[in-house]
Amino acid sequence: MGKTVSNFNSLRMSFHEYFKAIPATSDELKNEVFRIRYDVYCEELGYEDTKQFPDRLEQDSYDPHSLHCLLWHKSSDKFAGCVRLAKTSPELNSQKLPFELTCGDKIDQSIVDIKKLPAESYGEISRLAVRSAFRRRAGEKNTPFGVVPDAGPELEERRSFPLIAFGLYLSAAASGLNTGLERAFAMMEPRLARRLRIFGINFEQIGEPVEHRGLRAPFQITEKGLYSRMPEDLKLLLNDIRQDVMTKNPTD
Repeated sequence: MGKTVSNFNSLRMSFHEYFKAIPATSDELKNEVFRIRYDVYCEELGYEDTKQFPDRLEQDSYDPHSLHCLLWHKSSDKFAGCVRLAKTSPELNSQKLPFELTCGDKIDQSIVDIKKLPAESYGEISRLAVRSAFRRRAGEKNTPFGVVPDAGPELEERRSFPLIAFGLYLSAAASGLNTGLERAFAMMEPRLARRLRIFGINFEQIGEPVEHRGLRAPFQITEKGLYSRMPEDLKLLLNDIRQDVMTKNPTD
């Protein structure tokens, strides 16, 4: 147990040494988010049509109602990646979150009936993207978040999981906790959910996988579920990031 705690404490220290989570609250910072997404989703992966974004800023109707975060790489003074926590709004034509439009008919309502949840109580972690300069290992270039194929034993899995992707998921969770959300949904590859589970971030699969830029399934995590299995050192890191995403100055 002591060795495991030490490993997670080392992860916390490494994160603070190299990165800081920044809330994208200004137009300038939001444009950084949209620029990263354009580079990754449009130009690198071809997920979106570049012609739809002549300003080279990839965005959609959910963005004005979302919480956006950037991950600042300290030594290069560059933003390494971004993530958003999308929320519904009366101003949207659809009151469904993006993942519901993709796999809403596959959700097991015996696990969660989204229609019965208060709209202000949940959001969706989505549009996670990591710049290509920070996805340098074999296998990372083909994913927006830089997760390589399964590595094997648990310790090796933790070592192979990118610190940036991990930090971005924690940043989205921190944003939700700071605004009182009780749960977050996500559309992800089952292997990614398994990787996160190794860190104690226990996403629960709530429906069957569908083909959407690879095999992906709907997942949820509640506030209680987030804290219940997370090692103490990672709880400290999450709380650190909660403080970071309340700070507007990236050099504070």
